[in-house]
Amino acid sequence: MTRDPATRLLAAYDSTAQIAPLSEGLPDLDEPAAYAIAHRITALREARGERRMGRKIGFTNRSIWPLYGVSGPVWGPVWDSTLHELTDAPVALPAQPEPRLEPEIIFGLGRAPRTGMSPDQIAACIDWVSHGFEIVFSPFPGWRFTGPDCAAAFALHGALYIGPRQPLTAGLAADLPALRLTLTGPGTTLTGRGADVLDGPIQALSYLLDRLAADPDAPPLAAGEIVTTGTLTDAVPVAAGQTWHTEIDGADLPGAAITFR
Repeated sequence: MTRDPATRLLAAYDSTAQIAPLSEGLPDLDEPAAYAIAHRITALREARGERRMGRKIGFTNRSIWPLYGVSGPVWGPVWDSTLHELTDAPVALPAQPEPRLEPEIIFGLGRAPRTGMSPDQIAACIDWVSHGFEIVFSPFPGWRFTGPDCAAAFALHGALYIGPRQPLTAGLAADLPALRLTLTGPGTTLTGRGADVLDGPIQALSYLLDRLAADPDAPPLAAGEIVTTGTLTDAVPVAAGQTWHTEIDGADLPGAAITFR
């Protein structure tokens, strides 16, 4: 078996298998080394025909950092093979290990934002906003890993389901940090606020801009990209046959529902 971590992680993804955290065999694995692995995986996926459609930001919700033993956000690509429009029809649960559901605020970029922009300037670059769901998974058993493990493993991205898109008005942009979301599913109700994701979804996008600018191997955000800004609640384990729905207060965004078959 190859010892190349990028090849190992991609092979695990393709076979829906799990492997030991990279940090167990690479005790010096740090964030730059982890993103170097992630960039090699991106190149491998592009070489086989997948198209990068945007980015996901993970672990922006500070309230869940202690639950997962991480100390900051990570980011990774969103692919044409993982991007879906949310409809009323049941969807197939992605065939990845230990899937979890995250309710998120999603942006579509009308033009490329730049690092150093104010939140209002970033908002002016956003063409539309949506509420939807990301499916994340753990290539490492039991959701046990380090932050660099997550960064290397494409930020644990499995799928993204985009709800109805609407223009990001100045009023809606101002309301995003204060929105309150309730996620309800089988025997579970969780709540979260827009401000939980690095003080607000637009602020989370600002974090991503700074992080990409600091990485010479990371392409900057471009017009037309989709960015999902992180979960507003803890990620919840999901299974086929379940329905989950959200309600949003404090911002002019509709809730959403998703059923897995």
